[in-house]
Amino acid sequence: MVDLRQLEALRAVHAEGSVTAAARRLGWGQPTVDYHLKNLERLVGAEVLVRSPRGSRLTPVGMLLLERAQEILTLSERAITDARELTQTGRTRLRFGTFTSAAQLLPPVVLRLNDQGIEVDVVLEEVPSLVDRSNRGEVDAALVYTVPGYGLAFRSTVTAIEVHREPLLLTLPVGHPLASRTSIDVPTLLTLHEERWMFAAAGGDSMDTIVVDTFAAAGHTIEIAIRTDDFQVMLAMTGARMGIGLVPRMAAVGTHPGIVLRPIDDPAFVRSILVAVPAAGAARRPSAAVRQLVAAVRDGFTALRAEAEAE
Repeated sequence: MVDLRQLEALRAVHAEGSVTAAARRLGWGQPTVDYHLKNLERLVGAEVLVRSPRGSRLTPVGMLLLERAQEILTLSERAITDARELTQTGRTRLRFGTFTSAAQLLPPVVLRLNDQGIEVDVVLEEVPSLVDRSNRGEVDAALVYTVPGYGLAFRSTVTAIEVHREPLLLTLPVGHPLASRTSIDVPTLLTLHEERWMFAAAGGDSMDTIVVDTFAAAGHTIEIAIRTDDFQVMLAMTGARMGIGLVPRMAAVGTHPGIVLRPIDDPAFVRSILVAVPAAGAARRPSAAVRQLVAAVRDGFTALRAEAEAE
């Protein structure tokens, strides 16, 4: 059976570039680091290091082990921390990642979980970073989004539960030739290929990708004029006739002078919001606290939808 000290030694050598430096990092003697690495090599039946006068680097087998070692060590360190906190405070702590534009959902979710004895540490990042954190086991749950048909790169140890689905709305300035329509079908959308479009700051956002793919299928390349992750900024810029774009319904609550919002009359133009949690078959299955978090998030979106429909 693997010894966590073997994985710690492997991680330290990779980080420091030599066994000597790894020993200093860990506060161990060099023979101790060598001992654990040799035992690891005997366990897997292959070398995990290539040694040279200039230092040491991991072999392909070592790199494969390192990828899993990062997850195992992160989970083991967190298990000890969580157990100590539960012993000392009688409360459970969850690490919850969410994309920034969903921050409005956090206050009611956090308050509800606090009442249930669950403390929530929140990480605000964009979706690719949250997917990476989920794969490495650095968060207990992560709120992410995608457009159906555009999958997220989760490992088999992570499962994604849909908690909300909402239409994507086209932003148009008042007075635009299409502003009088109640909805926009795809052939009409394609007439906008000469417009200036606003996309997310980072490339690869599924809400942008479906636009690019839809126009590309018709032989059009569109101009990306502005990149921003702030939907309110996007709405204001639309009102100033600086560009058009897509926003989810959740971002369109309230009044927005100078613009109109029109749904795309195609079922593909929706945003699916998911909570990523450990898969049922994973070693670290969703805890009761994580299940309560998922329920709170789902109820939070239900409340937001009811609020939006009442306006």
